[in-house]
Amino acid sequence: MTSSCLYFTSIVSVWILTTSIASAFQSNHYNTKEPSLARSTSTTSTKKNLKTFERYLEIECWRHTELRELEPVLKSVAGSCKEINRIVQRAQTDDLFGAAMGADGLPLDDNIQGEVQQQLDVLCNTHMLRAFCGGGSSCIHSVASEEEDEPRCCSDVMTDSAFAVGDYIAVFDPIDGSKNIDASLPVGSIFGIYKKQPGSDVGEQTFLQDGGALVAAGYCLFSASTVLVLTLGSGVDGFTLDPDSGKFLHTLKDIRIPRKGSIFSFNEANYRGFSEPIKRYLKLLKEGTSKTGVSMTARYIGALVADVHNILINGGIYGYPGTTSNPKGKLRLLYECAPMGMIMEQAGGAASTGHKRILDVKPTEIHERTPVFLGSVENVFELDQFFQYDE
Repeated sequence: MTSSCLYFTSIVSVWILTTSIASAFQSNHYNTKEPSLARSTSTTSTKKNLKTFERYLEIECWRHTELRELEPVLKSVAGSCKEINRIVQRAQTDDLFGAAMGADGLPLDDNIQGEVQQQLDVLCNTHMLRAFCGGGSSCIHSVASEEEDEPRCCSDVMTDSAFAVGDYIAVFDPIDGSKNIDASLPVGSIFGIYKKQPGSDVGEQTFLQDGGALVAAGYCLFSASTVLVLTLGSGVDGFTLDPDSGKFLHTLKDIRIPRKGSIFSFNEANYRGFSEPIKRYLKLLKEGTSKTGVSMTARYIGALVADVHNILINGGIYGYPGTTSNPKGKLRLLYECAPMGMIMEQAGGAASTGHKRILDVKPTEIHERTPVFLGSVENVFELDQFFQYDE
């Protein structure tokens, strides 16, 4: 071959190679689809065929006809959990931190706990009030919130007398562990539903029922995923919010807590104020001499819903005992301990004050506090023995 032919052939080869590279670059640079997605089609996850929360309620309320009135309310509560989830996710970007302001531009009065009302608390409380009182049914007569001084009739919440005819009352803590939000840690909402006492006016006395009278209880956990856990008095089920469909899907069916577990969740910063039975019990766990025969490990998140959910799934014990400065502890019986106690017992666990079953404790006022221990039967029983024999 002559030198001119070789030269021409080389030129053509370089031109073809350059054109191919440019074409490939343009295809990748301007194509709106990610090339990596196209290559990984075969490994794309497939959605499970899971029942929706709405379908679950339809079936359960068909099985338990006495609960049919509550179906639209519980659907509304699930919707409220979605809204609170959005609020929590936007707290950092939408400047939702800080004290809540009134129409006069001044901070709102402190709540019943003596705490400055925060924007997040007020927003979440409003969503829960509307969910229970205006949730497509008028079956909820009155509500009591951990954020408000006194119970409120739904006719007051909705400014319509038509909402004062229901046979049920609801209690809730709209946002538990809100101080975790600025560090992007888990928070939650807790609720319980009671039957209104027949033949009596609705006031604070109506709400002073023991946890054994609860008709339904649940919580929403806002964490790596958003989970709604519910009991209607015949077991416990959990639902995970699907970010694609925006629906709660039945991912945790008939939750059963292990009879004994390896996690203990106490705020040990309060250790010096704990009673001797609690100190001895914690010492036992740390020394590895628990009668359960399980090697224990400490986990404490600082939000009741998150800590209890961890115990519910994995087993163990959650405790918030009284201290020398706060003998009755920190947690409210009506809004937190009783609903969580019902959930724990319905999942096969136990709920105790250290001296008696949580669900047997009748509050004397709506914001009453109590020591509480929730978890696996064997773990809670072992702790109760320390109170029985050590005091």
